Parts: sequence; structure tokens; C-alpha cells
Amino acid sequence: MLRFKILASLVPLLAAAVFARAEIGSVSHPCIALGETSVELTSVFWTAGVHVAFTDDPAQATVRVQVTDNADAADFAVVDDGLGSESDSCQGNPSTRLVSIAAQPVDGGQVIYLSTEGPADYRIYVRSKTFSQREAAALIVGARGGHGHLQAASL
Repeated sequence: MLRFKILASLVPLLAAAVFARAEIGSVSHPCIALGETSVELTSVFWTAGVHVAFTDDPAQATVRVQVTDNADAADFAVVDDGLGSESDSCQGNPSTRLVSIAAQPVDGGQVIYLSTEGPADYRIYVRSKTFSQREAAALIVGARGGHGHLQAASL
């Protein structure tokens, strides 16, 4: 009888775990496609190959990202709310690079200083209902590891 009670109590827990896993897997995260590779933000820290953090102190930053109001002046522009946005450009890509935003700097990870003034390693323009400025900055830095400039990216 005790085994039956234990089994009966485990079934709802297993069902909840399966449901939670399906929910986590179905959540869409900001993602950009870079040729054959895609870069996607993940909230699951241990699955990410790249970790970035943000700072309010420019002296602690390893990468500076400037938010600009002019898309023509930006190295990376996110405008995904109009017709023709490519919402499925990252789906089904086997070579996805996962990026997480850490609360504190991680050893070897980039630390981003995000501001509206230069100098900057990257300039971004963000007009989006799905991407925040922080997410766009994390994606661009995660895509290149803080080195070099992107040639072309799409949503």
C-alpha cells in the first residue's frame, strides 16, 4: 500500500516536470542569424557557451556599446516590428551559439558598458517590441566575443 501511495504522489510531480520542461523549451528568446550560425540568448546559464555581464562603470567594461537614435550610424540595427521581419531565421539552425546575461562578470566573459555616448566598440539601434537594448547589446557582443565587427546579421 505504501508503494502505491508513493507512486501516486510521484505521477503528478513527473507530469509537472514534463510540462515545465516543455514550457522552458518553447519560450522564444532573442536570436540573430549570422550566415550559417545563429546567436541566441538563453536563460539557462549552464547551457551558454558565452556569458556577458553589464556594468554602470566604464572603467570595468571590456566592451563599450553605444545606443544610437540613427539606424544609419549603427553597426547593428534591430527593427523587428514591421512587415517582413524574419522571425524564423534562427529556427532549426544546428550551429546556434548560446549567450547568457550574467548578474556578475564571469571569468573570461565580456563586461558591457551600455550608454548613449561614445566612444564605443559597437553602435546599436533598437526599435523592437521583442528585443531590449540590453538583449541587443548582449547578442552583438556574444556574436563576436567583443572582437571585430559583424558583416551581416538578420533577425
